[in-house]
Amino acid sequence: MEAIVKKILRAPVYDVAVETPLEHAPVLSRRLDNHVYLKREDLQPVFSFKLRGAYAKLVAMGESGRGRGVIAASAGNHAQGVALAASRLGTRAVIVMPVTTPSIKVAAVRSRGGEVVLHGDTFDEARRHAEELGAAEGLAFVHPYDDDDVIAGQGTVGMEILRQHRGAIDAIFVPVGGGGLIAGIAAYVKYVAPETAIIGVEPEDAACLAAALAAKRQVTLPTVGIFADGVAVARVGDAPWRIAREHVDRVVTVTTDQICAAVRDLFDDTRSIAEPAGALAVAGLKRFVEETGVTGRRFVAIDSGANVNFDRLRHISERAEIGEEREAILAVTIPERPGAFRRFCEAIGRRNITEFNYRIHDADAAHIYVGVTLSRGGAERRELAASLGADGYAVADLTESELAKLHIRHMVGGRSAAAVHERVYRFEFPERPGALMRFLERLSAGWNISMFHYRNDGAAFGRVVVGMQVPPDESAAWDAALADIGYPFWEETDEPAYRLFLGPV
Repeated sequence: MEAIVKKILRAPVYDVAVETPLEHAPVLSRRLDNHVYLKREDLQPVFSFKLRGAYAKLVAMGESGRGRGVIAASAGNHAQGVALAASRLGTRAVIVMPVTTPSIKVAAVRSRGGEVVLHGDTFDEARRHAEELGAAEGLAFVHPYDDDDVIAGQGTVGMEILRQHRGAIDAIFVPVGGGGLIAGIAAYVKYVAPETAIIGVEPEDAACLAAALAAKRQVTLPTVGIFADGVAVARVGDAPWRIAREHVDRVVTVTTDQICAAVRDLFDDTRSIAEPAGALAVAGLKRFVEETGVTGRRFVAIDSGANVNFDRLRHISERAEIGEEREAILAVTIPERPGAFRRFCEAIGRRNITEFNYRIHDADAAHIYVGVTLSRGGAERRELAASLGADGYAVADLTESELAKLHIRHMVGGRSAAAVHERVYRFEFPERPGALMRFLERLSAGWNISMFHYRNDGAAFGRVVVGMQVPPDESAAWDAALADIGYPFWEETDEPAYRLFLGPV
């Protein structure tokens, strides 16, 4: 470890990297009743800490070592670091990236002069191809984590943290992929401040360090989840393992939903958007506090990167509410008759309905998919399900169902033989507490709702699609009631999308 610490002290990372700030996170600190600090590695020139290790390695190679060029395998952030480091040092860089790599990272590597080769679905497949390609072309391989010089470059993060924070730090939470970052931080911090705990954080579906610590040996995971693509590694590296097995105090694992919630937490405190791997440490810190109940401690979390595709933000936003246990997803069976939906909303009470999906099926019962805002997490969710059951509703809690959250919420509906005399409308109404209930009160005038879709996505206006069963001889009365509702609306009964996929059989 002493040798690694000496390398950290001599690492020439500031030729290309910056000393990132250690910022207090007031919102998280108040909510968790602990002192939370964020190490903002997302502010590096490549929006990730990986530049540190890549540059330290290329410098250590010397001109002769990198003369014919270098090659690396990466899901994105190491790739950008190698590309920029090679550009500064005037050498060729070939980067093999999994085909699943977000396009923003591929484009960033190319913009920094790297030659991109897309190969394989995982980092390990890309790495094997890079090693073969490097041997064939005489390129020096730059490993993203399994190298002492790379570990030393990443370890400068730990050096900065101890220099920037006055006083003791109870724990530093570090995202873990192959282990280079946590090995570098652990080596330096445990050498200088051994009382500070080093806690790794991994996704539940890519927890290679947790598996290794449990088995007391390196373990290769049979499969790896790629939502947090920056840490999608099946086996912790040999060099990181030698340090981590002695100096990492604990590993916390988190779910995809908890990672999404942490992305929003970082936004609330910094107005920046982390990539999933970048928010991993915050997710682990939150879970650690929840499990241990500690208060008044001083914690640091590494915000390790911000290279996220913009089109992933919708998914992250949807899952953040569930990850924070601020939303319950329920399947509820209600009677199929006019007014039943409004009475169900009354049974929900003053809780805000975030989503409602329903399509008429038969004349007796309706199965609805509903999202409800929570203020007290899982305990309130269980109380709500029990309360609805006591009111005579059949309830299934779908909050932790991946099928429901990823697919079923978008598939509720379809064509129905029971949807006779159906007319379809889109409505907009001001989105404020109770707005949906007021809309239903105005809408409920004796006609049956045959289809309903609503999702509160944070916009200024609530958007609803409604199917109403209006017999032809009641059209004039319906049109008068519709005008009295007072909200902007558009009739979509003749819209091709409705006729093809939702219209009556």
